[in-house]
Amino acid sequence: MYDEVSAGAVVFYIGNDVEYLLLHYPSGHWDFPKGNIEFGETPEEAALREIREEAGLDVVLVPGFREEIEYFYVKAGRRVRKKVILFLAKAFSKEVKLSWEHVGYVWLPYSQALAKVTYPNSRQVLAKAHKYLLQSLKKGDQG
Repeated sequence: MYDEVSAGAVVFYIGNDVEYLLLHYPSGHWDFPKGNIEFGETPEEAALREIREEAGLDVVLVPGFREEIEYFYVKAGRRVRKKVILFLAKAFSKEVKLSWEHVGYVWLPYSQALAKVTYPNSRQVLAKAHKYLLQSLKKGDQG
């Protein structure tokens, strides 16, 4: 049983290269846009809403990619078990309108994004997302 379940996405933009969006959280870490699933929402709906709220971007989810990570953190002295469901999302613009929840953002090519993501479980998701995206691009599914 989880205390919290969130949804979000590895957001990418294709220009001259594939770039990934990372948000800078007030606690200092760099990660993907994500947030708690609200009552009545599917994980997909929550991911789209969180990306819109946190980065001001409208995106489309790439079919077939879904990863889940689990971790614990401490909130008000209490240990919280959290699950995060992450999708892969294509942005059509790099014009981010950052929410109050974050202190910065950056678009980076894969290798630089991989180096900047703070947590190992998020790095693993980014690696899987990048591999999935490259396979999709080869097949002509995205782009």
